[in-house]
Amino acid sequence: MGALGPRARSAGERGEVGAPPGLCKFKLRPGEGREAVRVHARREDVARKSIIPEEYVLARIAAENVRKPRIRDRLPKARFIAKSGACNLAHKNIREQGRFLQDIFTTLVDLKWRHTLVIFTMSFLCSWLLFAIMWWLVAFAHGDIYAYMEKSGLEKSALESTVCVTNVRSFTSAFLFSIEVQVTIGFGGRMMTEECPLAITVLILQNIVGLIINAVMLGCIFMKTAQAHRRAETLIFSRHAVIAVRNGKLCFMFRVGDLRKSMIISASVRIQVVKKTTTPEGEVVPIHQLDIPVDNPIESNNIFLVAPLIICHVIDKRSPLYDISATDLANQDLEVIVILEGVVETTGITTQARTSYIAEEIQWGHRFVSIVTEEEGVYSVDYSKFGNTVKVAAPRCSARELDEKPSILIQTLQKSELSHQNSLRKRNSMRRNNSMRRNNSIRRNNSSLIVPKVQFMTLEGNQNTLES
Repeated sequence: MGALGPRARSAGERGEVGAPPGLCKFKLRPGEGREAVRVHARREDVARKSIIPEEYVLARIAAENVRKPRIRDRLPKARFIAKSGACNLAHKNIREQGRFLQDIFTTLVDLKWRHTLVIFTMSFLCSWLLFAIMWWLVAFAHGDIYAYMEKSGLEKSALESTVCVTNVRSFTSAFLFSIEVQVTIGFGGRMMTEECPLAITVLILQNIVGLIINAVMLGCIFMKTAQAHRRAETLIFSRHAVIAVRNGKLCFMFRVGDLRKSMIISASVRIQVVKKTTTPEGEVVPIHQLDIPVDNPIESNNIFLVAPLIICHVIDKRSPLYDISATDLANQDLEVIVILEGVVETTGITTQARTSYIAEEIQWGHRFVSIVTEEEGVYSVDYSKFGNTVKVAAPRCSARELDEKPSILIQTLQKSELSHQNSLRKRNSMRRNNSMRRNNSIRRNNSSLIVPKVQFMTLEGNQNTLES
């Protein structure tokens, strides 16, 4: 194969259409250099020598230059309530920010811990500095600072009955006296006298301000530590919800449990469906909420949450899921919100736990496994299987179609029974085959262990059979 000429190399490197006949007409990919030009030229030379057909070379080059399709990840659907119960909502362009200051206590409680601690620390420091300035001004106006600067020795002890506050000689001593007054330390080195009524007024004012700051701080800390959502951390929901047949009806079910031994009094469960709808007038409602009734035999709609329970909603004509089938569920843009409310037994505070299930988190034709067992007279709960489900027979049609054609459920159950029997037969046949193979292998091993009989002939012709 001859070397490439400069004109041919330049034309080949540029990927021009009018390249010399010695080169194949191709287009270089980004990042290819002269080495790629030589490779393509060798393929063309081989094709001209009839070793490989030219059509094959061109097809091979075209296949290499085909761009791979770009696969874009599917964006996750926005959900109104996160799995942890937090509201996925951002408040923007709030112009009336002063409304938050009108309810300053709730604002402080809603802040994060680091912000609350910074605010309380700054409030104490600012109050100490403010009253330190006031004490220094009182001493400066009364002439106590100049008196301590001019006199020394025994003369300073005589000033204790004439100054407003003893031993306040500078701003540092005034700041220390402010801290002692507000937190009632009382080291004894600095004290007030009866000479200044203004100093007595400042003392009363500082005590009132200090009590207010302490009361607000203690109230905020107590409310933050005893918030209702702290108790909700031990109220758990199953990761997935299921749709299966119960009592001849399609039901939407999920599991809820309480990890603590202390009870939730008057616990109740509410279910809502949130989806985007459009009214007949063309108005788009981005968050349209629909209530879902809960199947509860108790008229008060309360549950006794002593052990994990499966909350069931019968999909009937009142349900928003009435017209949704298994195939339609994947394309539905809906979110099922679950709200558990109750009173904490130990504190008496009302708590609320929330979660939600989107279409991808609803398993059609599944059922939760049993996790409550009786062991030695005590009911035991295995939380490792809290969210485990098993596949069961369920019609893939909607609840409306199931009500119109009840035979669909019978056919589905018959098919599942037949498939179950077939699977049992296959298992039994496999077990038989395995047992037969084991028996055959055992027989072969036993036959190989049998020692053959050896016969010895004596000179008289007698046979002695020895067996070992």
